[in-house]
Parts: sequence; C-alpha cells; structure tokens
Amino acid sequence: MSGISYAFDTGDLGYSPYKPQKGPFTSDTFKPLLEKLVKKPEYFTPRDVSLALEHIFTPDVVLPVQIGAFLTALHVNRVERRPESLAAAADVLRARALTAAIEDADTDFVVDIVGTGGDGHNTFNVSTTAAVVAAGAGARVIKHGSRASTSSSGSADLLQSLGCLFTAPTPGTPLPISKVPFTFILAPHYHPSLAMLAPHRKALPFPTMFNILGPLINPARPKGMVLGVAEPELGYIFAVSLRNGGVQRALVVCGEERLDEISCAGNTFAWELKDGRITEMTIHPEDFGLKVHALSEVAGGTPEQNSETFKLLLRSGDAIPERLTPILHFVLINSAALLVVAGVAKDFKDGVRLSMDSITTGKAWNALELFREAGETAASKAV
Repeated sequence: MSGISYAFDTGDLGYSPYKPQKGPFTSDTFKPLLEKLVKKPEYFTPRDVSLALEHIFTPDVVLPVQIGAFLTALHVNRVERRPESLAAAADVLRARALTAAIEDADTDFVVDIVGTGGDGHNTFNVSTTAAVVAAGAGARVIKHGSRASTSSSGSADLLQSLGCLFTAPTPGTPLPISKVPFTFILAPHYHPSLAMLAPHRKALPFPTMFNILGPLINPARPKGMVLGVAEPELGYIFAVSLRNGGVQRALVVCGEERLDEISCAGNTFAWELKDGRITEMTIHPEDFGLKVHALSEVAGGTPEQNSETFKLLLRSGDAIPERLTPILHFVLINSAALLVVAGVAKDFKDGVRLSMDSITTGKAWNALELFREAGETAASKAV
C-alpha cells in the first residue's frame, strides 16, 4: 500500500439524525423550497433536502414540472454532491423503505460490497463474487443490489442465473432474513418510493442524485462497506456520507481507470473510514501480493456466461483453469478488502489467503447454496 496522503478533519457538516417531517404537504408548500434551491443553493440545508423529498414522495402533491425543476436545480447547483445532502436523502429513502428483520443484526458486524455503476467498463460481476467468497471466509455479507442498468449483467442477474430466488416483502410485515453467511436484497423490492421518480429521471438528459444513492440505502444498515465509485471526485463525499449514515468501517474505492471496484490493472484511489476519521490512500495489486492484469482480461458477458465463470471459480477446488487467473485475482483483491473491513482479516494479504481458502475448500460455494436454499424456503412460504 502506498503512503497515506493525508487524513481529513471532517468537522461538523451540519447533519443530524433524520426525523420524518410532518405535513400537510401541498404544491404551494413545496414552492418556497424550490425557490430557495434555485436562488440561494448555498443555503439549502440537509433539512431542506429531506423536507423537499417528503413532499415529492407524498402521492399527488408535487407537480411533475416542479419535480423536474427540483432535480435539475440539485444537479446544476451541485447540491446533490454534498455529503450531508446525500446522507439526508438516503435517510428519507431508508425511512420509506419496506423493512427487513435481520437475525442477529445487533451482534453481527454485517458488511456489504457494492459499486455505484456507470463506469462503462462492463467487467465481470466481481463485487457479487467477492461478497460470496468473503462470506465463505467468515464475514456476514448482506448485499444490496439490482439488475443491470449500465452493464450486461447486474448482481441480481448473475444470482438469478445461478438459481437464486428473491422474495418481495409484504408491506407492513418485515421480511425475515435468517443468519446465513451471504444474503442478497433486491433493491426494487424495498424502495417503492424510487418508482415514483423513475419517469422524471428518465426524462432528464443527465444522471440525478438517485443514480448514485443505491449503495447508501441498504435496508440491512451494514456496519462495514467496500463501496466503489466511478468518479474519484465522489470518493471523499461518499466516505463522509457513509459515516453520517452510521457505517463504522469502510473503504471507498475508485480505480485509476474510473472503475467502481478495486482495480486489478494498477492503482486504485481509496478513502478509508475508521474510528470516525477518513484517510486518503492509493492501493495497488502488489499490496495484496498479486499480479497486475489488464481490464480487458476481466471483461464480463451475459448473466449466463458470468454464471459459468462463477461456477468454474468456486467449484474447481485447486484446479481453477489458468485462463481464469486474471478474474480470480480481481475477485481476491476485492474480497480481501471486504474481509479487512469486516475485521476477519488483519491485512490485505491475509484477506487474499482467507479468500483463496474459501474458494478452494468449497466454503464460498456453500455460502451461495445456503442463500439459495433460504430463498427457496421463503418462496414456498409466500405461496
């Protein structure tokens, strides 16, 4: 690991724990908020963000033209890039999300590994595979994700190709999530509020705040995260947003190629959250004791193609095909980082050792099997 650049003194960003705002809400009560955002964006506070979103997520209150103007003003004035704004928006979405009852959530150090997407590299499903490998190595992983939007195969697409089922929760009844090493939460099942915004977001010619909020709104509220961003400018912002949202340990990463994973091709910019402090650093495959591989060697394919690669990696024992070495190393790098964040590994090289053991002994594949069986059980009860 190359030397630490510096440690940020984040100070007080003016963010406080979210408290639901009370109505009545009308298009007229929304107007002053919109006016403030347009005319005096420097004074648009996290509370203003939450209050505006409470208006928008209340059915039949805010006019479509007002929603479009609000999303545009957030973007143009870069209010959506403030960490305190992201944390406030994430809290509103979490408060409106359907709930999950996580067994032993208070005693387990639950972790997640996820990327914001949009990096354009269309690599193999490394974060999903790394999540399963880390689970086999002793971490408790509850991954939050969706189907592909900017790549050929999203996390949900891969898992479905592997025979996994996702049961939607019943509104008003928390979906029980049993204590298994790996679990996947399908985001659209838990965030109906985002469906209300979908037509407005699609009508705009630019990405909005909600394109990058996914990693911040895992209903399992993980205590540790490895979070990939496609723009290095977002690294520090997301690290602060994770801290504001209650995450205890995290590694926010951005490959030098603007990759939303830890790169196997060279340097990765990283922001470590630990003990309330955020430290910027640069990491490299050599820090993991692994070789460099070009991103072209870890390209992804269709969900079916990726699932075949996944099975070859996790079911071949010590006989993993040599042609898969670049993808294997890509997975090991990201899994090792998650194990360090989870407190299972003492450093990156120890994380690689534990991850390789998880793969070759079949522990990783068993972690997937337990999740698949849990999904089948939940589906049978839902019928």
